Amino acid sequence: MKNSTNKFLLIAVILLLVVNITLVVFMVMEKNKKIPQRDGGKVAFEKMVNELGMNETAKKEFDSLREAHFARVRPIFDSIRTTRQALFSLIKEENLNDSLVAVYTNSITEKQIRADKLTINHFRTVRKMFTGEAQQKYDEMVQKMLQRGKRDSVAKKKK
Repeated sequence: MKNSTNKFLLIAVILLLVVNITLVVFMVMEKNKKIPQRDGGKVAFEKMVNELGMNETAKKEFDSLREAHFARVRPIFDSIRTTRQALFSLIKEENLNDSLVAVYTNSITEKQIRADKLTINHFRTVRKMFTGEAQQKYDEMVQKMLQRGKRDSVAKKKK
């Protein structure tokens, strides 16, 4: 009886050792893999240029409009992020003041409204660069871009 228990324990220890070594190897291999860097929208930019058939002048104008837009909205998004961090730092408060939560959430809302207004105006400005079929393609691309990453809660409930 003692001999079979020892064999079982020996096999269990060997299996655990093999599993642990395998996990360590996988962790080291994953750590060494290069994390793909964000392309800063260059792929989407090139796709838009190609699909809309922009010439060099239009491409430069579009790129300068895009850069100017991001220069305007990036500080707003940074501010939203900072305000959200302050809001969620309130979780550690024993007595949470609802008016303070309202101040933070209203601030986030106002900043998001500003960012959305800047974005819609940017899209409208870029749209004016095109005519006819290119304008229709641009409209479709903007709609696809807005749908990207969308998670439909209704579809999830049906599954």
